Amino acid sequence: MTTTNQAGKQVLLIGASRGLGLALAEEWLRNGWHVVATVRGTARTRLHDLADAHGASLEIETVDITEPEQVEALHRRLASRSFDLLFVNAGVTNEPEGTVAETSTEEFVRVMVTNALSPLRVVETLADLVTPTGTIGVMSSGQGSVANNETGGHEVYRGSKAALNTFMRSYAARRSEDTRTLVLLAPGWVRTDLGGPDARLTIEESIPNAVRTIDSLQGKPGLHYVDYLGRTVAW
Repeated sequence: MTTTNQAGKQVLLIGASRGLGLALAEEWLRNGWHVVATVRGTARTRLHDLADAHGASLEIETVDITEPEQVEALHRRLASRSFDLLFVNAGVTNEPEGTVAETSTEEFVRVMVTNALSPLRVVETLADLVTPTGTIGVMSSGQGSVANNETGGHEVYRGSKAALNTFMRSYAARRSEDTRTLVLLAPGWVRTDLGGPDARLTIEESIPNAVRTIDSLQGKPGLHYVDYLGRTVAW
């Protein structure tokens, strides 16, 4: 995969205060994109440090995707804008780890609302900001693959990402005539706060390839479930 000239393109990145989201913002900035990226709350984050270094190329917005009224307010603030890419990165894992049966109802709901319900609300609310030939992407996981689940473990997280994949497939089915590209991205097991210190990949091994993969799918309508190297992931 090669990256074409991206100068002047615009991305709306949801969830970029740290980890993979922050790395995505850095990579798109490196490729010449104008980035509008979001954080939760008003506390200063590493994204603010990045904005200090990149000036007008990076704008920071605030939204908690689990609060529908905040997503709608973000849409109102950006209603006059047009983006080549909307990418929803925000997500959580469950703590403490355990089986579904061992997980409290409150923790189960928290993970499912954040990882499955809220990203679709964001997509539904903000999709009209994306150009007709643009891309709508969501951060999924290889653990969302039902076919590849041969070891178990991480049950609630797996379930939330499998649900996310199903909901995006339903979204795509309802919009079969849409000319935009839809992407479910599995970034690999990456060493971040969420992925943990034992993860197989560094951010530098995952994210530049992930961005090239998203770029390579531009102009190819329909839903693509792929990993960071562009390989199709089994449902």
